[in-house]
Parts: sequence; structure tokens; C-alpha cells
Amino acid sequence: MDLDAAKITFVQESRELLEEMEKALLTMEQDGASDDLVNATFRAAHTIKGSAGLFGLDTIVRFTHNVESLLDQIRSGKQHMDEGKIALFLACGDHIHQLVDACMQESSLPDLDLEKRQALTERVNAYLTSSASKSLSVSSAIEVPVEALDTDLVSNDLWHISLRLAPDILQSGMDPLSFLRYLETLGKVIYVETICDGIPPFANMDPETLYLGFEIQFDSTADKQAIANVFEFVSDGSLIQILPPRSKIQQYLELIESLPEPEERLGEILLACKALTKEELARAIHVQKESNTDPHEPLGQILVEHAASPSVVVAAALNKQQQARDKKAQETRHLKVDVAKLDTLINLVGELVIATASAELSVRREKAHDSEEIINHLASLVESIRDTSLGLRMVPIGEVFQRFPRVVRDVSKELEKKIDLAIAGAETEVDKSMVEKITDPLMHIIRNSMDHGIESPETRKAIGKPEAGTIKLNAYHDAGSIVIEVEDDGAGINLERVKNKAIEKGLITADQILSNKEIINLVFEPGFSTAEKVTNLSGRGVGMDVVRRNIEALRGEVDLDSTEGIGSRIRIRLPLTLAIIDGFQVRVGDLSYVVPLDLVQECADLAEGSVQRNIVRLRGEALPFFRLRDMFEIPGTRPLRESLLVAQYGANRVGLVVDQLEGASQAVIKPLGDLFAQMKGLVGTTILGNGNVAMILDVPYLSQISTAKMSLQYLEEKKIA
Repeated sequence: MDLDAAKITFVQESRELLEEMEKALLTMEQDGASDDLVNATFRAAHTIKGSAGLFGLDTIVRFTHNVESLLDQIRSGKQHMDEGKIALFLACGDHIHQLVDACMQESSLPDLDLEKRQALTERVNAYLTSSASKSLSVSSAIEVPVEALDTDLVSNDLWHISLRLAPDILQSGMDPLSFLRYLETLGKVIYVETICDGIPPFANMDPETLYLGFEIQFDSTADKQAIANVFEFVSDGSLIQILPPRSKIQQYLELIESLPEPEERLGEILLACKALTKEELARAIHVQKESNTDPHEPLGQILVEHAASPSVVVAAALNKQQQARDKKAQETRHLKVDVAKLDTLINLVGELVIATASAELSVRREKAHDSEEIINHLASLVESIRDTSLGLRMVPIGEVFQRFPRVVRDVSKELEKKIDLAIAGAETEVDKSMVEKITDPLMHIIRNSMDHGIESPETRKAIGKPEAGTIKLNAYHDAGSIVIEVEDDGAGINLERVKNKAIEKGLITADQILSNKEIINLVFEPGFSTAEKVTNLSGRGVGMDVVRRNIEALRGEVDLDSTEGIGSRIRIRLPLTLAIIDGFQVRVGDLSYVVPLDLVQECADLAEGSVQRNIVRLRGEALPFFRLRDMFEIPGTRPLRESLLVAQYGANRVGLVVDQLEGASQAVIKPLGDLFAQMKGLVGTTILGNGNVAMILDVPYLSQISTAKMSLQYLEEKKIA
């Protein structure tokens, strides 16, 4: 077993659990505590603690154990969840996150941010100490009903734990001794008897199979559930029996009957570890002889008949077991796959797409009509494989959105503002490769909206707005793209202030005439900021230009609209995938170009009579266009009959004049080389079926430029008139 790989899995799962814990805490802060939310928080802390114990991460175990203890008191009703505890648990979650991330690095966990950990531990212990005596009395009373059921009790005042762990746990990277070490966090292991009866002859031994069993005497004030939780990670396929102090003779009898070793041998073991005295063992044998219990009778019924457990307790236990089985069955429907393996699959599918296009072209050239049907069927299958493979990499954008409620909470408290976050479209799917790349730009935009956009409660109240500002985060699909909007109901952008700041920084001249949209777009200029002083959020010279640069690196665009006094809205538009697209192929001279098919609106002949400068009249509407021959300086003369391809991205349309339309094709996107990396109008390349390379056109950029050119031409004509 690769321990590094196992630890990576631990880190990933811990991060997911911490996200669930944070979500539950934020919901409690907003809507109040509930049993489900408190239990979800407790389970997250408990699972992280247990997993950390398997890797010997004692710092995480000790710190999380205190957090878990306080959560346990809250869920048992000994303490109440309040705003102070929620803030404490959020801070503890942040520190656990820090410790989990550091365990994969060279950092020394015991020394990592020690002062902060000590301060958090003291705050947790302060709550625990205040109710310690009450907790002890309740814990001591837990086993009283069991003792009251029968007077035929053993004299042993220790817990007895019988372990027969699943034989294959070593293959899963589990160390049986790690559970014993973890058990000692709850009390003291008094005695361990190792059972070697299951070891086969040497020639038949498998070094990856566990043959040992354990009988343990354990001293602890913890309850049975807390002790059982130590072994919950290896409960599947294992035989785990826990008997409380001073259990009944009948319970030890049932223990002996349930274990795989011979009864005589088990009697010796129980005597050796002092779980039973000779007299008590003799009584157990006597009870066994007197008992007429059917060995095939369900255990729950046996316990009820012998008054070992009330029927309602057995029913509840069976119901809980069934729920656990149902949950496990649901979990087995999902499989975690390494992202690198998924990327390899996508690359192989891309090569398959190219090979299929090559085969299709070859069949057409040879006019092999008998093979056309086979090739068409193959192309259809490859398209289905492509869509399915890309679908594997699509994840709900809620994976990104769920990080922001905590950000809004913390920043609003820091700014002393009241801000609500409304999320919509979290189920909208986006390429997994974009998830991490879009997080930082969105983080900057939201923090910017809170700092610059939303006013203080006093200001909002004075101008007739609700004291609490609102930031809306929304996502949806549109024309083959994913659109993400961040909207606030704050002060909006002060155009005069932006313009003066731009003049001060030398971005524009004082006599330069700009439209409102152009003034707003100045905020995307490098180093632009209207912040008067440097804070944790503003004034560091890293602004919206970084956001735009990061979005454009994903072949996307960002647009900002604002109305002073009403609010602002930033719209980000991104392609659905960065890997394989359906394209429309065109030709200019000897060169081929590809336009994303979902952006193609229509195709038509270019009527020379309707052309005026760089504008063409298409069914009475003005459409700006580019001749690709002129744009890319392609040699040769224009054909007598040119074609017009109309593409639309968002609200902008652009016409592309080409020599020939070649039809739809699948395109595997390859990055541009260093020679073309800075060339505007191109986003990548693809390999055609004939082996030639075609350029993929950047329609968002071309549509933006064409709209600007049409606006400029309109202003010039108006000026001449």
C-alpha cells in the first residue's frame, strides 16, 4: 500500500469534511442550531480525528479531540450552540485545515502556529471545564440500566473489547496497532492478549493478510459509543465486541459463542486477561448448559428474551444498522478517479477524434461507398465517447460557490457591514479544470463588491436602503458558454471619481472624451484603484486587471455594468470546456480556420452591394465584419464569390468573410506555440483529418473589436454630418 497515496486521500477527504462542517456552522449562524446540523459538525470532526490517528498525526488528533468533545456535549444537550461557539468552531476548522494541508509537506505539525492552537485549545477547554462535573455524572450513569437488568454480574470493573479485524485491512493500508494507540486517547489499555490461533502453516501464509485477534481490558470513563467509534473505519468485515464494566455472565457467554476460536481456548484467554475469574467462568459454563437457546435465533431476539436489552433499543439498533447499509450502498455508486487519469483519457479521446476524421477523409477521397456507413457509425460512436468523457470532467459550479458564504461572513464582520449572499445556479456544470482557476477571480470580485460596493448600515439606512446589503452570485448556460454573474445593490461606480483617478495615473488625458462604458472599463487597467488607503482588502495595486487577465487566459471575457446609487454587476463568460469542441471549418487561400460551432449563427453569400467600409447590411441590419485574408495578411487574390459567416458571443455579433465554407468538424484544442501566443484573434490550434494544422478563432475578442469599430465609425460619421 502506497502510504503517500493514502495520505493524499486523507487530505482530500478531510478538506471535504471541513467544507461540510463550515457549511453546517454557517447555516446554524443564519437559521439557528438543529440536531442534524450539530451532528453533521460532530461527524466531520470525529472522522478527521479518526483518520489522522491512523497516520500517527497526533497533533491533529489531540486538537480535534477537544473540538469533538465540546461538540459532543452540545449534541447531548449538556451545552447549547451559540454565536460565540460557532465562531470558535469556525476558527478551529480553519486551524485543522491548516494542519491537514501541512501534513503533506515538510512542516512540523507540533510547531505549526503553536500560539494560535494553544489559544483555541484554551477557549475550547474553558467551555469543557464549565460543565465537566455534570458530564462526568452523566457518563457514569450511562451503564446503570445495563447493571440493573440482572444481578448475575461479573466483578470486572474494566471494559472488555474483543477484536477480530477483517483479514484484508493490511491491504487497505490500515495498521491494527494504530487503533490501540488511538484507543488510549480515551483511557488506558490495561491488558492486551494477542490471539494467534488463526495463523496458518508458514507455506500458506500471506504477508498482506491479518491473522491475529485481540482481547483487551480497557479502563475509561468514555461511553460505549465513543469506544465503538474508534473502530468505525474498520467495522466492515470485522468482528468487534465491546462489553461494559460489570457486564452480565450471559453477555460473556454470547461473546464466547460468537468468536471463531474453540470455547475452551476462549475461556483460557478470558482468564488470562482477567476479564473473568474462575468462579465466573464456571458460572458461564453452567448458564451455557442450562440454556436451550436456538443457535440460529437472531441475536436481537435473544437479547430481548434474556432481558439483556429492551426491545425498543434492539429495534433502534437494527434500524440504525439498516440506515448504515443503505448509506454504504449509495456510496458504492460513486467512484473517485485521479484527475491525471481523467486528463489522459481526454487526451486519448482527442487523438481518437483526429484519427476518425482522417479515416473519414480517406474514405471520401477513395470514394469507398461501402465503407462510408461504417465510418459514419464509427464517427457517431466517437462523438458519444467524446461527450461522455468530457461529461466526466464536468462538476457543479457549486463546488466553487460554497467557499464564499464564509468569505462574506468574515469580511462583512471585518468591515462592520451587514451583507447577505444569495446563490443561484449552483447546479450549473463547468469543466473541472476551470474550477480552481475561476476561484481567485471570483474571490477578488466578491471582496471588491463588499469593500467598494456595499455601503455601511448607517449610510444605507440614511438613503432609504435596507441596512443589509445583498450580493447575488448566479451561474447559467448560454450559447455554449457558462455565464457567472456577481451583482450587488451597493453604491455603484462613481464615474467622475474613476475618470479623475485615471487622469491622475496618466491613463487618459483631461480633454479626452469617453463614453460611460469606456469610463467603467478603466477599472480594468493595470494598477487602477480608487482606494484611499491600504487595507487587508484594498489599495495594494492588484486590481481588476488581474481578474480580466485570468479570465482571458481561460478563453473567456469579463464585462462590468454599474449604475451609481443602484449597484454593479460583473458578468464572466467562459467556454464550457477547454479540451474538445464542435467546430465549423472555413478556408482562406490554403489555410483553414475553425470557429466554435455553438457560436455560429448563420452563413450567407457576401453581397458586395450591401458592403460599406467594414459594415455589411444583412436583412436590413448593420453587421461589422472582418476579412480573415486581410486580418492575417494571407497572400493571394480574393475569389469572385466570398462567403460570410455570422458568429455571436453574448450580445455582440461579428461577420467573418472567408473564401470557402467547409462544414462542421470536431476540433481538439491544442495550445498556441510561443510564436503565436501574443497574437490577437486566435485561441489555439487543432489538427485536421488530413494532418494539416488549423487555427481556432477567438470569437469573443473579434466580436468585441467589431462592436467597438462600428461604434467608432458611427461617431465619425456623426461628426462629419
